[in-house]
Amino acid sequence: QVQLVESGGGLVQAGGSLRLSCAASGRTFRNYAVGWFRQAPGKEREFVAAISWGWSGDNLESADSVKGRFTISRDNAKNTVYLQMSSLKPEDTAVYYCAAVLSGAYYLGRRATDYSYWGQGTQVTVSS
Repeated sequence: QVQLVESGGGLVQAGGSLRLSCAASGRTFRNYAVGWFRQAPGKEREFVAAISWGWSGDNLESADSVKGRFTISRDNAKNTVYLQMSSLKPEDTAVYYCAAVLSGAYYLGRRATDYSYWGQGTQVTVSS
């Protein structure tokens, strides 16, 4: 299995940027799909972005609400996945979680139940 630790959350003004990190230990990320989810108070956990391996390179997916503002990437040497967030809005305020699942090539799950391993979450608060 794999253990995940998120970091990089905090308080930022609208229009600002943050970079979240998800560091893995226990196993290499090479054969795992990794997703970012977020959950605001009183709301269901929602999909943000995901990255998985492919035979000819990484495959990416992101929610329509963050396209053009958030970018997911990975550093295999560090076993770390990043979520670069820019042009932040108050509605982006939530606890952000990273999740992983052992997967075949091109797997990009959008549902929380698709993932087996979860980090503890990191709070992102965007003020207006």
